[in-house]
Amino acid sequence: MAEFSRRSFLLRTASIASIAKLAFARDPLTANNLGFQIYTVRNVIEQDPLAILKAIQQIGYREVECTAGNLEKIWPALQQTSLRPVSIHTDKSMFTPDGRIFLPGILDVTKQRGFQYVVLPSLPIAQNGAAGVREIADRLNRQGEQAKSSGLTLCYHNHAHDFAPVNGVPAIRMLLNETDPKLVQLEMDIFWVSVAGHDPVVELNALKGRVPLMHLKDKAAGTPVQFNERVPPGAFKEIGSGSIDIPAVLSAADKAGVHHYFVEQDQTPGDPIISLRKSFEYLKPLFQS
Repeated sequence: MAEFSRRSFLLRTASIASIAKLAFARDPLTANNLGFQIYTVRNVIEQDPLAILKAIQQIGYREVECTAGNLEKIWPALQQTSLRPVSIHTDKSMFTPDGRIFLPGILDVTKQRGFQYVVLPSLPIAQNGAAGVREIADRLNRQGEQAKSSGLTLCYHNHAHDFAPVNGVPAIRMLLNETDPKLVQLEMDIFWVSVAGHDPVVELNALKGRVPLMHLKDKAAGTPVQFNERVPPGAFKEIGSGSIDIPAVLSAADKAGVHHYFVEQDQTPGDPIISLRKSFEYLKPLFQS
């Protein structure tokens, strides 16, 4: 092939690849969509929010998932950083007293602040059998419709208890089957998937297009399989220091359409910023475009 023709071919190929990437709206595994969950630093952040957030930003994290409980206390500091607020975990202050719908205007304010997702952190979905799952699914569909009307996406965040079987089916699978994919998505927490005895890769393969958000955390080897969250503090490990096959999970997540990844470590052996740094250093080469 002549040099000019070869260059022309390469340019056309690159252009087609760029167009395809835009068409499928994928920006997989880049530094730009690696963030952290504010819950990791919950015990220290209110001491000096700006110093804590800047320290995490300097590690290399680009995005942040907030929690409604302390948002007002950290918001002014967050605005002084380049960290992008992507999603927020809700609490009861965002809902009507019965918890069934969002308070008027609360989602509009959330959207105005730049958030894209609102996440329900936990519900007792397996507690009352199939009828209970359907009741919660109906609630989530209504809340998802509210979120969509405000330009947001509603997600449910799983824990280990969500995989307890209901009529022989993991409750979380039943919940997702009973909810409208256009209204309700999943934030997959790979640690709790693993604690419940399931493989995050298998779950991702089964839920392609349903998991826009992911919590990345690692699990100590030997952690017992259980459908509850009563694990010892030492079960939580920095990414790459535990028993979960992180590269396999990331590969499956990319193919499943995950858009944003948040490192979360519920318990750390010492300074949570040091743990966030260890996890980032492991993930950094895996998140290069």
